[in-house]
Amino acid sequence: MPVKRYKIPVILILIAVIGVTTFMWLGRTRPVEVTVKSVGYGLVQDTVANTRAGTIKACRRAGISPSIGGQIASLPVKEGDEVKAGHVLMELWNDDLLAKLEQASSEAKAVEASARQACIMAEVARREASRLKRLKKDNLTSEEAADKADGEARAQQSACNAALAENEVSKARIKVVHAELERTRLKAPFAGIVAEVNGEVGEFVTPSPVGIPTPPTVDLVDVSCLYVSAPIDEVDAPEIRVGMSANISLDAMAGKLFEGRVRRIAPYVLELEKQARTVDVEVDFLCPENCQGMMPGYSADIEIVLDESEAALRIPTEAILEGNKVLLLTGDEMLEEREISTGLSNWDWTEVTDGLAEGQEVVLSVEREGVGSGVPAVRDTQSPDD
Repeated sequence: MPVKRYKIPVILILIAVIGVTTFMWLGRTRPVEVTVKSVGYGLVQDTVANTRAGTIKACRRAGISPSIGGQIASLPVKEGDEVKAGHVLMELWNDDLLAKLEQASSEAKAVEASARQACIMAEVARREASRLKRLKKDNLTSEEAADKADGEARAQQSACNAALAENEVSKARIKVVHAELERTRLKAPFAGIVAEVNGEVGEFVTPSPVGIPTPPTVDLVDVSCLYVSAPIDEVDAPEIRVGMSANISLDAMAGKLFEGRVRRIAPYVLELEKQARTVDVEVDFLCPENCQGMMPGYSADIEIVLDESEAALRIPTEAILEGNKVLLLTGDEMLEEREISTGLSNWDWTEVTDGLAEGQEVVLSVEREGVGSGVPAVRDTQSPDD
C-alpha cells in the first residue's frame, strides 16, 4: 500500500518534464533560409552610368524639303523604303521647265550649226587670202586684191569666234534650266530609310519662312550607324575620356549587353535641373552585326568603364551592407557579420581586397526578414550556381 502513494507525484513529474521539453522545442530559434553566393575570381569593372535614360540616335538624319514651292507631282517613295544617295524622293510640277529645256536644247543645236557654218566660211576665206598672198609675191595679182582677201579672212574668223561663243552661251542656258529642274526634284543626300513623308500628290508645298520651322517633307534616317546619347552626372564627367570602353543596355532588348566606345563628350554642362546638372556623352556601338532591329529613339543606358581587373576576388554588389560589411554563412550554419575592404566596383560586382577568401558564402538576401548576425540559417534553393 505505501507504493501507491508515490504513483501520482511521479506521473506529475513526468508530465512536467514533457511539457518543459515541448515548450523548449517549440520556442527554439528556427534557421532562416538565405540566398548565398560563393566568393570567387572574375572580371570586375569600375564604371560610371547615366543619371537618366539615354536615347539611340542615327549618325546621319535629315529632315529635307524642296527649296522652292510648288505642287507635288510625284512621290515615288513611301515610309519605310530604303533608298540610295541621289534617289528621287519627290518631284514638283515642272512641265514648264521641261518645255523650256526642250526649247533651249533646240536653240543650242541651231547655234551650233551656225557656228560650224561660220567657221567653215572663215577657213575658206583664210585659204583664199593665203593663195592671193603667194600670187602677189609673183606679181600675178594686185596688192588691193590681196589686202581685200586678207581682211575678208579676218572678218570671217571673227564671225566664227562669235558663233563659237554664242554656242557656249546656249550650252550654259541648258545648264541653267537643268538647275531649275533639279530644284523641283527632292533627292536623297545619302543612303538610308524613309522614316516619314509629309505630303500627298496634288498638294502644294512651300519653303519654311525664316524663323518659323515647319515639318520636313521627308525625314531620312541612316540606320547603318547608330550611337547612344546619355546624360552623365557632372561629378563623374571629369573621369571620362574619348575612346573609353562602354557597355550599352536597352529596355527593348532586355538581357543583352552591347559593346561600345565613347565618341564624344559635350564641352558644356546642361542646367535642365539645378540640382542635377549633367554632361551629354555619346557612345558608338561596336557591334554593327548585332545591331539589327535597333531603331533611333529607343531608350538606352550606358556604363563607361574607367578601370577593370580580369581576375579579381569578387562578390555581388547587392551583398554589401552599410559600412562595407557582409553576412557570411559559416560552416556551422550561422550568420556572421564581416567587415571587408573593397576595390573596383559597379552595379553587379565588387572587388574584395581584404576580409574574405575564395569559397566563402556571402548572403544576397540581406533584406529578408529574420536575417542578421548570429542567426542560424540554411542555404535555400534559390541560391545562384557558382
